[in-house]
Amino acid sequence: MPKINRYVDIDQVEKEAKKDYIDRHSPFIHCEAKAKKGEMFQVTVKMGKEYTHPDDFDHYISNIRLYNRETKLTDAAFLAGVLGGQGAKGHQTVTFNIILQKNAKLVAQSYCTKHGVWESDPMEVTVE
Repeated sequence: MPKINRYVDIDQVEKEAKKDYIDRHSPFIHCEAKAKKGEMFQVTVKMGKEYTHPDDFDHYISNIRLYNRETKLTDAAFLAGVLGGQGAKGHQTVTFNIILQKNAKLVAQSYCTKHGVWESDPMEVTVE
């Protein structure tokens, strides 16, 4: 089983290189805290807050997955060069449209081809 890396508050990290490493590899979930039962609900996952991730042939974000607890809801796959390649950097971002029937605990995971699996903090969504 691959190691799962988790985001830590970069304000608590002393070295700038370590902040960059943690932030750019971490997926962050952006969505409303409430959803309407049975209606389309948008969830955006963005890689990194402050730091961008490389988009090189041998080092890029190859996928982003969205889970509700242990259940995979959806995923997106990316090829090297989608953000410009050859040393380009960017915030890999994807918006998923899902339908929730009950309260959810959303978690995003991303895979960096050089540094493995990274997991977001959980996002609780109340369904009304």
